[in-house]
This record gives sequence, structure tokens and C-alpha cells, in this order.
Amino acid sequence: MINIQTSDENFQTVFEELLNRGKMDMEHVSGIVKTIIDEIRIEKDSALVRHIAKFDRWTPASGCELKIPSEDMKDAYDALEPTLKSALHLAYDRIRAYHEKQLPRSWFDTEANGTILGQKVTPVDRAGLYIPGGKAAYPSSLLMNVIPAQVAGVEHIIVCTPTPDNEPNALLLAACHLCGVSEVFKVGGASAIAAMAYGTQSIPKVDVITGPGNIFVATAKKMVFGEVNIDMIAGPSEIGVLADDSANPEHIAIDLLSQAEHDEMASSILITPSQKFADACAFEIEIWLKKLPREEIARKSIEERAAIIVTETMEEAVKLMNCIAPEHLEVATNNPFELLASIKHAGAIFLGHNTPEAIGDYVAGPNHTLPTGGTAKFYSPLGVENFMKKSSIISFSKQAINEIGEACALIAHTEGLGAHEASVRCRLN
Repeated sequence: MINIQTSDENFQTVFEELLNRGKMDMEHVSGIVKTIIDEIRIEKDSALVRHIAKFDRWTPASGCELKIPSEDMKDAYDALEPTLKSALHLAYDRIRAYHEKQLPRSWFDTEANGTILGQKVTPVDRAGLYIPGGKAAYPSSLLMNVIPAQVAGVEHIIVCTPTPDNEPNALLLAACHLCGVSEVFKVGGASAIAAMAYGTQSIPKVDVITGPGNIFVATAKKMVFGEVNIDMIAGPSEIGVLADDSANPEHIAIDLLSQAEHDEMASSILITPSQKFADACAFEIEIWLKKLPREEIARKSIEERAAIIVTETMEEAVKLMNCIAPEHLEVATNNPFELLASIKHAGAIFLGHNTPEAIGDYVAGPNHTLPTGGTAKFYSPLGVENFMKKSSIISFSKQAINEIGEACALIAHTEGLGAHEASVRCRLN
């Protein structure tokens, strides 16, 4: 773990390395991914079957066997422990309520001369959702991707998830039933992205693909962008924490580890103006590492990708965190809202001592599919708008075109586009 002060001679060099934490070496997998995509695009289901046999260690008898029966999903839901079922319903209700507030609206504006301008908002016809299912399965990610698509009004929602050894995750199936999703396919990795982008005999072509995944999934999403829309190209998970002496070092240590346990490549970064707090937090991290079921993963992440930075002031800490633009940002101070105006770049912002990042992963309501690797500078969290698009509305009256048509015709003439010019002039008095 990097432990450094901003006054140290080599700070800038170390900080530059942190800023490059999200760089994924897509170059070394791009050839493999392109081959997979091309095979799916040309051979469709036959390539899918071959890829599943290779990567997931089972061979579907045909493309028809890829779809998970709705009965299996209902059985998984019915088998849930009552408390877990209740927790999933709580998460579903809160996530839906939050995303319903995001719905963009169509609007129309009428000018005095009869011109009508506006915007019509409509959902895409089909959305493809990728839900990881290799090392671990995440029903929470299913809720976070399905619900905004449903709120947007998408009619056809397709889910792809890998099932190593042909063993779907029961909790994921239960979440599918809870969400009312019926088209779920046992396909993972770049193959799933290609199948949803181009369509096969079994899996329909979609208009937008969302959801997290490994470097093969991220590279595939990047390659099919343009054929379909995508949400973002997400890398390993990360957390940034701004804290002062009012924070509990044990709490913050656990919060940093909550991302480290995801992945060896996850990043956990604490920036504080207190050396005393930094030392206490580092001490608690080591204590808690030994208690984690996923200690090996978390320890490698902490050793290779974590950092504690001590600044002169909290203002300096905020500036550095804006440069990092973390996926998750906790502000652990007594008056966190005082800093909110200064925070410009973060996927999700957790304010106050009682708001751990994990609450946002499951039940708070906002989406947990967030931009990583500094892309929070230009990407937003997954939301309803990812499943919708806008059409401009334009209607001119006779009076309106007579009033401003001459200016339009002049610009068209200047650009040398005669038909453009004539199409306006032929309508003028």
C-alpha cells in the first residue's frame, strides 16, 4: 500500500501512477475478442455453443438450450429464505422509486408565429443486460440494470450471464423472477456481448448493452459500440475516501476493504489532512484483512493498488480527489455537505459517517453501475436515460417560414447546397 504525504519529493510521480489506475491493457486481448465477435456474427448459435464448451465447460445440445426456463427462476425465488426475499423486495422498491424520478420528459414550445419546437423521448425497443456470473454472481447488479430499463419502458429485456459447468446461480435466478425477466440466456464473456450486438438464432439483437464485466467483456463492448449503444466501459471497482479526525478509522478501514475484496485489481484510496488518522486507518486495515473470507484477494488489492495520502488541508484533499474521479467517494466528516460544492468528479458520493459505500450497492436506491478509472469526469451512473433516446420536434407555420426562411436560404446558398436553398425558397411568398 502506498503511504505518502503531498510534501514528499516523489509525490507527483506516485500520484500520476494512481491516475493511471484505470488503464486496461485491452491490446493484449483485442485479437482474441475480435475473433470471438467475428465468429458469433458469422456463425451465430453454432459459435456460441462452441465458445460455451470452451469457456464454461459444458456443451448445449442446441441454441435452444441456452435459455433458462421461467419455471427455474420461479422455483429459485420460491426457495428463498423469507428474510432474504424481503431484503430483495426492499432493494427492488427503493431502486425503482429512485429511478422513476429520473424519467426525462417530452416537451413542446409554441412561438407566437406558430412555430412548434420540442423533444420526444422514447425508449429503445430492446435492451441487452450483461450480468457477471463467473467467480461470483451479483443479483444486485441484475436489479440495477433491469429496473432502469423497465422504468424507461423497454419492451424486450434480454439478460446474458455465464453459467460455468451449466450451474446457474440460484440467487440470480430468483432476482430475475422478482424483476419479471423471462429472457435469460446462459452465455458469458465476449460471446454474450457479440450475440446481443448482432443477434443469433436464439438471442435477439438489441439496441443497447449495459452491465459490468471483465476485460474481455469491456473490450467487446468497446468493439461493438456503434452497432449498438453501450452504457460505459467499466474497469475494476474502486473507492475514494475523504476523511478527517472526526471519522472512525475502523469504519473507514472496512469501507476501503469493501472494494478491495471485489478484485485484486480494485483500488482503495484514502486522502486525509490528518497523519494521525492515516496511521490509525492503516493499522485497522491490517487487523481487518485477517478477518475477511476473501482475504487473499483483498490483501493483494491493498498491497498493490491501495493508497493513503496525507495532505496539508482538506481543500487540497478535495482537489486531489477530483483529479482521481473515483467510482465511489465517501466524505467522512462532521459537515460533509460543506464539501459537496467543491466535489466535481465522482460516480456516487456518500456523505457522512453513517453512509458506507455498501449501502449504495444494495438498498439505497441510486444505481451502483458507475464509471471507473477516472471516467467519472465524463460518464454518469447507469440510469433511465441509458435506455431512452430523444427525437427533435419541428413544425413551422406559413408565417414562421416567411419570417426566417430567407436567413435559412442564404446560409444554404453560401454553403453551395442548391436543393437546400430551393426547398426553402419554394415555400416563401
